[in-house]
Amino acid sequence: MIADVVIAGAGPNGLALACELALAGVRPIVLERLPEPSDEPKANGMIGQVVRMVDRRGLYERLSGSVEPPRPNSGYFMFGALFLDLSLLDQSPLYVLPAAQQHLVRVLAERALELGAEIRSGHELTGLAQDEDGVTLEVTGPDGPYRLQTRYHVGAEGARSVTRKQAGIGFPGVSYDRTTLRTAHATVPAEWINPATGALEVPGHGTVLPFLSHRTERGGFAYAPLPGQSPTIATTEWDQPESDEPMSLDELRASVRRVLGVDVPLGPPEGDGPHLLRRRNKGNTRVADRFRSGRVFLVGDAAHIYVAGGAGLNLGMQDAVNLGWKLAAVLRGTAPDGLLDTYESERRQAAERTIVFAGAQQALVAPGDDVTALRQLFTELLGDKQSVQRIADLMSGTDIRYDMGLPDPHPLVGWFAPDLDLHTADGPVRLTELCRTGRPLLLDLTGGDAVPGLDEQVDVVSARSLTPIDATALLIRPDSYVAWACSAPRLDLAELTEAASRWFGSPTLHRGQAGG
Repeated sequence: MIADVVIAGAGPNGLALACELALAGVRPIVLERLPEPSDEPKANGMIGQVVRMVDRRGLYERLSGSVEPPRPNSGYFMFGALFLDLSLLDQSPLYVLPAAQQHLVRVLAERALELGAEIRSGHELTGLAQDEDGVTLEVTGPDGPYRLQTRYHVGAEGARSVTRKQAGIGFPGVSYDRTTLRTAHATVPAEWINPATGALEVPGHGTVLPFLSHRTERGGFAYAPLPGQSPTIATTEWDQPESDEPMSLDELRASVRRVLGVDVPLGPPEGDGPHLLRRRNKGNTRVADRFRSGRVFLVGDAAHIYVAGGAGLNLGMQDAVNLGWKLAAVLRGTAPDGLLDTYESERRQAAERTIVFAGAQQALVAPGDDVTALRQLFTELLGDKQSVQRIADLMSGTDIRYDMGLPDPHPLVGWFAPDLDLHTADGPVRLTELCRTGRPLLLDLTGGDAVPGLDEQVDVVSARSLTPIDATALLIRPDSYVAWACSAPRLDLAELTEAASRWFGSPTLHRGQAGG
């Protein structure tokens, strides 16, 4: 038997891809070398556009525990440990979803299995070879080695990706060998916590806001009091001697004193754990020289890693959503020529933009009087609405506009579709809810009785927008990016047909009544 798609890695990115493929009718196999999900504390949540994307797949409630839709952060945030006043903006693009990575993996795995994906735990990819017809994988499982043949293979197994190495794909970039990051779960004196703001009031130093980087001339400090666990305490220092000794809480206490200049009486974490206690020397910012080699693809950390945190899940999970519907269309035989090539061009754009995000933050938190002067200048710039908007868009990933191949596109074309409240014949609905099928969507806002219907490849919904929007129709890809739009009172069927054909094959237009 030849599998349609095999994914190496059952982390958030590999599982997100499995969900996308299964939603589109493809039954992927996911290989995970670990016999059971890791309980090692890793990411603590999602930041940016990926929060809106998980809502558009109906997963936000499972991840957040709230029936309310996500709301953007309109208060404050940080960029390079500088205060970012999001209240200056008309609409903040920064969504935040606190969720431990173990919880995220569990929810995505449950969803993938519900949709029909197969997850093989304890099965490690060890080698691969490909030809024009498919890929042969060498796998070691609980019962020994075996071969697995697939039409397409995707590496989602992280920065040390076996897929990337076996496919001969380079991983150029920069190693930062001056930094030491220490992270641990620890308790702090309860009387130091401001009950109104959640901030840590450190005697002799001052206020440290929760979840946000805090820079001094000697390094960086962060305090993250996530619910249900002891707070995460982290420090970053430069030019520290490397050590082969196991990380300890005493080592973290000493690091905090060097960074803040005062003692912080950190206590051991509460609860059963697992508890984080980690030291990491050096860091890397790297982007693969190709995201595709024939029938082999890379997503997430297998394709790109960044020394500054906060971007990995936002970038990697959107890789998965971008690739999933395109692979499924090829496997169904409905994809137009060159569709898979757009994965590389579109997601490389996003990856390279994140290099700017990571590098700028790294420069702004470094020690030195020159950096302090740069930070003073940035602080002045961040008093301007336009500067805050640009950085917030960079951090959230909303500054990415794809080339949809149109010579003079509508202003909405190429961007992530806006959040809209709609009213259809069936009643009120959010655009987010219409996107949960993972299918192409034509949203017709002209108000006409007769609207064009695109055959079974595209869902057509006639609605009235309750949210102001300068458009009368949107053609939305499964990854929620706008492929075509117009503001005319009547749809240009020839233009619409051309755009639909470019992305979804060659649908047949006919006149008919749209349903919700």
